[in-house]
Amino acid sequence: MDNKKFNKYFSVFILAGMTVVTLVATALKFGPSDPQARILLLVSAFGSLIGVASSVTSASGLAITFLFGLINVLIYGTVCLINWYHGSSGLGNALLHFLFTGPMQVIGFIQWKKRGTNTEGAVNARRLSAGKRWLATGAFIAGSVIAYLIIARFDRSEADSFIKMAVVLDVLPLMCNILGQVLMSTAYMEQWIFWIGVNVFSIAMWGNTLARDPGSSYALIYIIKYSFYLLNGLNGMRNWLRLSSEGATGQQEA
Repeated sequence: MDNKKFNKYFSVFILAGMTVVTLVATALKFGPSDPQARILLLVSAFGSLIGVASSVTSASGLAITFLFGLINVLIYGTVCLINWYHGSSGLGNALLHFLFTGPMQVIGFIQWKKRGTNTEGAVNARRLSAGKRWLATGAFIAGSVIAYLIIARFDRSEADSFIKMAVVLDVLPLMCNILGQVLMSTAYMEQWIFWIGVNVFSIAMWGNTLARDPGSSYALIYIIKYSFYLLNGLNGMRNWLRLSSEGATGQQEA
């Protein structure tokens, strides 16, 4: 089976699996509630499926990923903003999506178009130089420490712990998300290291929630969801290693 056909079948598998998970999660939460809450739930479910489509097309190196990504960002950011307006959390996520993730979709689309595509229609991917890999690693460590100190200052969980694991499991996927998005928008293969990190840390976070409260059906749903994302991330890494090795001397940054 050639790579293009494999990616097609694998994408169908991920999309079908995530559709089932999203439908189950929506059905579990679609209980007695006011009409506005139900509308938000349905819109969120639609946004989640669009987000899956973005992730799948990204693994194949297709520029349409940024159209799906922008729709997902606008939906998720709006839902977070509505939650915050009604007295819940969500302002930070809303600002992150509107001020950072959203603009990065536009930047990514422009950058990928500039780089052109190969015979399969996938972006001409590239790899970081050794120096830039060290720079990305340093940015991840420094950013994680700064984010931890800020979030831990306002966190009330495990108040007597020297290291707050709940905060650690919140900070690590946050930083992986930020660096993964930057590297994705600039067509670097190393983005997948951070996307895989997002998935692993998110599974750990929701696994910790499930361990503390075995009755948390939503936590199990999220574990399944990020497990699908992890599989897609591994396929993305495989595919982008191939894409970035095509004409490696011209692709790799000095």
